[in-house]
Amino acid sequence: MEKPTERASIPDAARDTRTTATPTSNPLPALPPLDPGGPGGPAGTGRGAEASSGPAPGPARLWNRNFRCFFVARTVALFGDGMIPVALTAGLLGAGRPASSVGFALAAWMGPLAVFVLFGGVLADRFTPRRMMIVADALRLIGASVLAVTFATGNPPLWAVYVLSSVAGVGAALFQPGVASTVPRVSSDVQRANAVLRVAEALMTMAGPAFAGALVGLASAGAVYAANAATFAVSGACLFLMRLAPAPHDDAARGTFAAELIGGWREFRARSWLWGVIAVWTVYGFAVLGPMLPLTAVLVTEAHGSGAYGMLMAVNGAGSVVGGLLALRLRPSHPLAAGAAALPLMAVSLLVLALGMPVPVLAAGQLLAGGSAAFWLVMWSTTVQTHVPPEALNRLHAYDVAGSLLMVAAGRALAGPVAEAVGAPELLVAAAVVNLGVVAVLLVSRPIRQLKRIGFV
Repeated sequence: MEKPTERASIPDAARDTRTTATPTSNPLPALPPLDPGGPGGPAGTGRGAEASSGPAPGPARLWNRNFRCFFVARTVALFGDGMIPVALTAGLLGAGRPASSVGFALAAWMGPLAVFVLFGGVLADRFTPRRMMIVADALRLIGASVLAVTFATGNPPLWAVYVLSSVAGVGAALFQPGVASTVPRVSSDVQRANAVLRVAEALMTMAGPAFAGALVGLASAGAVYAANAATFAVSGACLFLMRLAPAPHDDAARGTFAAELIGGWREFRARSWLWGVIAVWTVYGFAVLGPMLPLTAVLVTEAHGSGAYGMLMAVNGAGSVVGGLLALRLRPSHPLAAGAAALPLMAVSLLVLALGMPVPVLAAGQLLAGGSAAFWLVMWSTTVQTHVPPEALNRLHAYDVAGSLLMVAAGRALAGPVAEAVGAPELLVAAAVVNLGVVAVLLVSRPIRQLKRIGFV
């Protein structure tokens, strides 16, 4: 992780003028992962100076040894994560279990992730993110391996599936916060790193389920879990091979666990742009992102069949690739404003679905939705990673993840009952209106709109 200068928390990161120096054992700048989160780039990022739009830095800034290791770790693990819903569905339904068991098993994975991610942020700050991510991969390797054996040898009891799914969720909770601070620690060009990882994430989101479906057809759910376990083994090995110079705060004296959790909350409240975006995003997650997936699945499948729905999800993933590639090239001086300006395209996909448009039009909407979401995520991730001090980043990222998971989950849970009460098209139109309202709030808020980029020119 980079070496931050000692400084007090500031009320608004738009006025943050701190500089950083980062030690690295690598002669080349290091490279980033795919999730949001890290205070700023290592030495030579020019973090106290505002960067304007311009061409992306050359590849030498990105593909060093540490970045390559981290890139492989994240990409392979995301590929494995994409297999889990397919493996659970095929394994449980193939064993004669009710459809509800699949939902309970997925909830057993998501619940611990949402609950324990805050603790994962504190642990990452106390024991270093790399150590916690390796521990997390070890936990997930064990859980996936046991599930592989149980599904391959017979009909596992539901309680065992739920418990092992919970172990995987705890592992994800321990892993996720550390990703945030590792990005700037392995890359001197944080935005380019985030964009590369976002493109890889979109590709793995499509490839993981497709591979799992093919493997289930050729072998069994147990084989899918065996492949899933192998991805965590590869991820852990790559993280182990990374060579990161120690950051000053790695060995800093720590308070109690509760004090560290409260300290993260204080850092969170001290940045109006940060809590402003997250507060708005809770509404967005609940009213837009939550209903979007289940309503799209139901309406498209009923009107055009499951094949059309699968194709639209692939188009959405392709849009994410396009958005990530745009983020590789575009370097707006005000990244949050630029990211917010792309979000109205999300409303297009909601409206064409509400109007019952033909599949080609729905595909165009999904392409725009995937691209705009990916571009916003790169802008948001890079902003957080370059403006938040490294000693607090893991905890702040954990607050972000926990809030997002809970609100999106609540939105998905209520989408069906609300759609039955008021109508699915009406709910989609309301979500589109909320989408535009959220964009307006983001662009009207001065701390968010005027926040300037930190990093390469």
